[in-house]
Amino acid sequence: MKIVIVEDELAASENLAYMLKNLQDNLEVLAVLDSVKTAIDYFSKNQETDLVFMDIHLADGLSFEIFDAVKIDAPIIFTTAYDQYALQAFKLNSIDYLLKPIDEDELEVSLAQFKGQLKGKGLITNQVEGLLSLLKDQKKTYKSMYLVHYRDELIPLKTEKIAYLFIENGIVKAVTKDRQTHIIDQKLEDIENDLDPSNFHRLNRQFIAQRDAIAGIKQYFNGKLIISVIPPHIEQVIVSKAKATEFKNWMNH
Repeated sequence: MKIVIVEDELAASENLAYMLKNLQDNLEVLAVLDSVKTAIDYFSKNQETDLVFMDIHLADGLSFEIFDAVKIDAPIIFTTAYDQYALQAFKLNSIDYLLKPIDEDELEVSLAQFKGQLKGKGLITNQVEGLLSLLKDQKKTYKSMYLVHYRDELIPLKTEKIAYLFIENGIVKAVTKDRQTHIIDQKLEDIENDLDPSNFHRLNRQFIAQRDAIAGIKQYFNGKLIISVIPPHIEQVIVSKAKATEFKNWMNH
């Protein structure tokens, strides 16, 4: 099987190539393309590809711009960090995708589906147009306030005042920028979906931080990161190697 990877993060492309070769011996990565420009140039000259893995956000724009300049005959599996809400657009347009950071088991399932269905055609114009339209039209509104208990009453807690949230003994606690702690009677997963991902990020299973609360980042062993937050947290906040690149990209936006 001949593969082309369109991805501007070196670590991500190397990791994907490694997993692909680990899953299938006779797989060959023909090229790794890191921009819209290089992808257009490559596919205008080369179409002997069985399958393309394509990240959405590239160094010089969205990968959808590639289809404005050149037709790609091979089927495409998008790799994306979009949240579940935006992924509805992919499902509605019957477009394959893998959520980043890519899990090897999910990658194996995706490859099996590709081989089982013997896909032999690329995206058609109305699929790309439909996807772009849905992604532009779906403007999710995010939660701006929670009602939290304070003594014998309920008080409004604006999300903009939250520095971070964490789980302690199965209870979700929100720490505000002025060092107040409140209990939020919801699952952390549900809270994550309610918060604006441009301002809040899930650092690990137990911790969500607001961008302005990130005070420092230190390299840890095995590619992990230690995150310092304000107000200080009583325990170390660690980002795994698998999520380190995603976190750094979020911080850079």
